[in-house]
Amino acid sequence: MKASLLSREPGLLPRDAAGETWLAAVIAVLCFVACLAAVGSAAADRAAHGWASQLRAEATVQVRPRVGETGPAAAARAAETLAGVSGVSEAVAMDRATAENLLRPWLGEAVLPDLPLPFLVTVRLDPDGPASALTLSRALAEAGLDASVDDHALWRGEVERSAALITALAVAGFLLLAAATAAVIVYATRAGLQAQRPVIETLSLSGASDQTVAWLFQRRFALLAAGAGAAGTVGAALLIAILTALGGDKGVTPALPLAWTDLLLISPCPLLAATVALVAARFAALRTLGGRSSGWTWTLGGRLARR
Repeated sequence: MKASLLSREPGLLPRDAAGETWLAAVIAVLCFVACLAAVGSAAADRAAHGWASQLRAEATVQVRPRVGETGPAAAARAAETLAGVSGVSEAVAMDRATAENLLRPWLGEAVLPDLPLPFLVTVRLDPDGPASALTLSRALAEAGLDASVDDHALWRGEVERSAALITALAVAGFLLLAAATAAVIVYATRAGLQAQRPVIETLSLSGASDQTVAWLFQRRFALLAAGAGAAGTVGAALLIAILTALGGDKGVTPALPLAWTDLLLISPCPLLAATVALVAARFAALRTLGGRSSGWTWTLGGRLARR
């Protein structure tokens, strides 16, 4: 009897008896938003760690020329000194034209000619064994240079804390979306069971157990969620692919570096949606069927009442 019931499943449960089209639409939207949230969080985390790596790989030295020495000459001597320090890959004195190009978007063209600019040296550190700020300062002092070394430790700490916060927010967002999806499926399952009570009574009179009837519903909602989740995932994947293609290797913007590997990140979404639907539908179905068997029933509002 059970095998017969399971083989005839498509004809046993009416289609869209409890607004399942709208349920599928809601699940698809939730999966679409979840995929975008996942990729956005991964891209933001990637950007934050990228900035931290760049800050860790560089240092900036401000050189103050001594009496009788020009600023460019002092900067060039500092760059030559630092280039020979162990743990330094390259040291380049920044000329005035380069400094003006960095400041022009912020200050404009009018004030730059008369603006006194510091004499800076950009130091690129060896990624395998970077030199510390103390080592650089000691080398400069031994060379008789008056200079200050900034290894960006303060900014690096802020960026790393931001990356940790982004990851925590991403996990919280996923948990909230999963809870919302489960709540929608549980409510829809209860509504579907109430709407199809005559079918449940008929299946019970035909010898079907509560487990068999529950399996019909949980399989139905799992397949529904899998299809809706796949639709939402495909929509998100298309949007991400378009944005990645437009942005190239660096993403749409430097603040949101998307990558083709992000598509692998969202690929499990349909399976996760189906799993949540399967578990939620089973618990809701068995709970409702248990109330029916004991002479009590669950109303659409979630209350227990006698039949």
